[in-house]
This record gives sequence, C-alpha cells and structure tokens, in this order.
Amino acid sequence: MNNSPNPLVQAFFVGRAVAEVINARVEVALTDALSELGKFDAEAREHLRQFTDEVMERANRAAANSGTATTSNSSGGEAQGSIDLQTEIDELRAEIALLRTELQNYRSTSK
Repeated sequence: MNNSPNPLVQAFFVGRAVAEVINARVEVALTDALSELGKFDAEAREHLRQFTDEVMERANRAAANSGTATTSNSSGGEAQGSIDLQTEIDELRAEIALLRTELQNYRSTSK
C-alpha cells in the first residue's frame, strides 16, 4: 500500500490549518484594534477634560477681569439649582469664547 496521504484528506487538513491560522490572526488583529480603540477613547476623554478645564479657567479669568464675576447664593436648596444653572451658563460662555477665538484664528490664517 502507498504511504502518501489521500489528496482529499490532505486538502481537508490544509484547509483546517488555514482556517485556524486565519482565526488566530483575526483574533489578534481584533484584540489590537479594540485595545487601540480603548486607548483612543481614554485619550479623547482626557483631552476633552483638559480642554474643558482650560476653557473654564479662561472664562473665569475673563469674567474676573471684566468685573462680572458671579457670586453664588448660599440659601439652601434654591442655591444648588442656581449654582448648576450658573455652571451651565459659564460653560456655554467659555465655549462661545473658545469658538470666537478659533474663528478669529481661522480667519487670520486663511487670508
């Protein structure tokens, strides 16, 4: 009897080996991609936090320089709502100031 394997059996084992290798590589690639995505998400959140902190710092500095610094009311439950509303307003003002600055920078570089 001939010791060479049957070509169909050989093709089956080759196909199975190819599938295993592809599966392993896809798993590694997917794991790496998810890791990078997680890292990107964490970095984006950190950049957003830093951006927000910088915007708020600039807005507070600008408000203090213009003499329109806000004072908080400390009269119980209503004060908490006022503080939250004031925080929202301050954040919106900071975003507007940043957008104005970015728009000015864009206009000055596009001339």
